[in-house]
Amino acid sequence: MHARVWQLHVRPGKVQDFQDILSSLVELARQQEGYRGVLALGSGKSESPDVTLVGLWDSLEAMRASEDNLFLTQAISRFLACCEGFPHITEQELLASDFIATSARAKA
Repeated sequence: MHARVWQLHVRPGKVQDFQDILSSLVELARQQEGYRGVLALGSGKSESPDVTLVGLWDSLEAMRASEDNLFLTQAISRFLACCEGFPHITEQELLASDFIATSARAKA
């Protein structure tokens, strides 16, 4: 698996806008081949947090294909509406994980 990791800073009073934008982007991402999910982690002031987004993809190729169909461009332009500056974005390989699927927990 691979990850696209975003570093963003949400402007004061824009947390709900950020959450709404993220929800709309998740809907678009789910239509992308190889998309597996996202984590949004916040730190700092709750009204203006620093956010790390980790979008998970099956492969580097699937992640990069999202650039070809403008998904990445749409995501950046939407986040610019509620975040300061341009997001810092890196590509990383997932070396290990231990996620328990919600459906697996429900069966236990």
